[in-house]
Amino acid sequence: MLLWKESSIFASVRKGIIMKDKIITFGEIMLRLSKPSHNRLSQGRVFWGDYGGSEANVAVSLATLGDQVEYVTRVPDNAIGEAALMHLREFGLDTSHIVRGGERLGTYYFESAAAMRNSLVAYDRKDSSFYTLRHGDIDWKPIFEEAKIFHCSGITCAISQDALDTTMDAVKLADEMGVEVTCDINYRKNLWNYPGADAQKSLHKLMEYSGFIFGDQNEWEIASGLPHIPFEAMDADYDLDDEAYLRYFQELQVQFPQCKRMLMALRNQITTEHHTLSGILFSEGRLFKTRIYDIRPVLDPMGVGDAFVAAFIHAREKWQDDDQRCLDFALSASALKNTIPGDQNLVTEEEIIANIENGGSGRIER
Repeated sequence: MLLWKESSIFASVRKGIIMKDKIITFGEIMLRLSKPSHNRLSQGRVFWGDYGGSEANVAVSLATLGDQVEYVTRVPDNAIGEAALMHLREFGLDTSHIVRGGERLGTYYFESAAAMRNSLVAYDRKDSSFYTLRHGDIDWKPIFEEAKIFHCSGITCAISQDALDTTMDAVKLADEMGVEVTCDINYRKNLWNYPGADAQKSLHKLMEYSGFIFGDQNEWEIASGLPHIPFEAMDADYDLDDEAYLRYFQELQVQFPQCKRMLMALRNQITTEHHTLSGILFSEGRLFKTRIYDIRPVLDPMGVGDAFVAAFIHAREKWQDDDQRCLDFALSASALKNTIPGDQNLVTEEEIIANIENGGSGRIER
């Protein structure tokens, strides 16, 4: 006798229908090592260890918001690689198609900003497990069978020719299989150093397959060649030039006709601990803008863009017909990330909405 009632998902599988509701992200998970108490990398003997990497940050944030997420990467087949996978599984991520191989996990060292001293990032990712990924190591077809969205970024394309080719294989197949491609431009000039690397050409090609593209004003300029519009907000009362942004996005639409939604993060770093943050959305010919957050103090700016991307993807799945609500939600999530140490945005949907509604009062929740 059956003691459970067949759920709709089991019924769908039995009938040969595959539910396509999974979000796939692809990139390199990295070990982040940083010094406590704003120490310089040359000071002290203690490092704090955590995990980061743009696409991993997006995956963790989406999972925290309640989405079904699979993360695809390559990690070493040793205790360090297993520790990274345990971190991902903590948040309920599907890691079933992660490839094992290589000698080491990519690492980066982070020195936090203080007063007039800027933050500093030093990468140690050459010859990492992901760096030595080979074109063909990942079989994308079974991964995309249950996928609704595939998220990738320009960082992956910058690591090596094989990583670029693997990413392009993925976006082309996703497009063929009806999986929406979302892209974070994520331009990192110091990574584009392998023979034949062409950042603008490669990013432009990646973006041509994307239904949703995210980037800050400088990244949009790098990818498109169009000079960005300066964002010089000193506080929340700054007025954006709506007409200028509308014309800008209309020009971008000519370059990326397949893209239905373009999201631009606007940030002005007034001091290391005082930032203003806003965002613009161009959706199917219409321009949407949202409030400006005056953030002071900034505890950790790493992963702020990843939080923006993840929250917008989540919101689009939940409130598909309300672009303004999606933009407000994404910016609120990104603003909150500035208050959380580490790369990943560990806030819930309820907290993001509360931040929108109460304006970040900081009151005690009892």
